Amino acid sequence: MGLDEAVFYAINGLAGRSPLLDQAALALSRAGTVLWPGALAAAYWFWTRRREALIAGPALVALIVVADFLGAQLKQAVARGRPCRVLPDVRELAGCGATFGFPSNHAVNSAAAAAFLQVLYPATGWVSWPLVAMIGFARIYVGAHFLSDVLGGWLLGGLVGAGVALWLLRRPEFGRKVTSGTAASGPVNE
Repeated sequence: MGLDEAVFYAINGLAGRSPLLDQAALALSRAGTVLWPGALAAAYWFWTRRREALIAGPALVALIVVADFLGAQLKQAVARGRPCRVLPDVRELAGCGATFGFPSNHAVNSAAAAAFLQVLYPATGWVSWPLVAMIGFARIYVGAHFLSDVLGGWLLGGLVGAGVALWLLRRPEFGRKVTSGTAASGPVNE
């Protein structure tokens, strides 16, 4: 048994033992779980940094759509089976999924958003990265992905998210000046 399978069985083997942990993992696997907290965060963002929110908010939405598309294309190119299709004795809590496993699009999308926000607002990392980790753990826990699916998703999403944020910081209409590789705060509510 390889490392990927061993880690998968160790995490997925916990499924079904704790109804509370099962429900938490299922909640983290649903995209709608972050809808209300995300809407509240967006409202606060708009309220405190209107100009940045009006520019970066749509960029973040577009980023997630593009990252999700890239993840889906990579799934088709790699064509790696999900653990629930290739391993025996998988505890499936959320169904197996209709597509291939590598990369986990949940991991791609969450890491893209976290990296984007981390570059623009470094203080967001203490909330976003633990959430990214919990989502990745949940995808293994519910039986949908191997650890390498999640790690690959984090890598792809993180690179795309950070790249888009760095590009955005260099845009004069964003309202910040970039000096020596760091962003200095500029006008925020015009």
